[in-house]
Amino acid sequence: MDPRPRTIRETVSIADGQKEHAELTATIRRIMPFCEVLGLTVVEASAEKVVATVEWAKERTTVFGGLHGGYVMAVADSTGALCAARNLPEGAGTSTIESKTNFLRPVTEGAVTVTSRPVHVGRTTIVVQTEVVRDDRKTAAITTQTQIVLSGPT
Repeated sequence: MDPRPRTIRETVSIADGQKEHAELTATIRRIMPFCEVLGLTVVEASAEKVVATVEWAKERTTVFGGLHGGYVMAVADSTGALCAARNLPEGAGTSTIESKTNFLRPVTEGAVTVTSRPVHVGRTTIVVQTEVVRDDRKTAAITTQTQIVLSGPT
């Protein structure tokens, strides 16, 4: 039998009570393996806010040394999906149906903090805004995404 929870909601529910970062990150990576590929460390996961971090690494950059836009978008999408999952009804799933990212400045070193907050939680969609902030506290990118609420097991 597969030991993983069947839905992202089940996984993030495990995070209630704010486990230690390593345990919380391991739980999230078990259900959403792409988070491990991204190097995402989950710091906090609640219905109001999901906070994660990623480190700058050469293999994640463009020719000019900044984090690749696709990488930044994938990190924002994954963190936003976790935030949406915290707001799902019991037994429901979610998937991104729209996403827009504004890139404000490059990330050329250090870590970034990625914070996702729900803007709208409805019956059929959840809108999440994610801010990607550099070590110098300047915003590097802002992503707004719409997640569909999928009824039943996903």
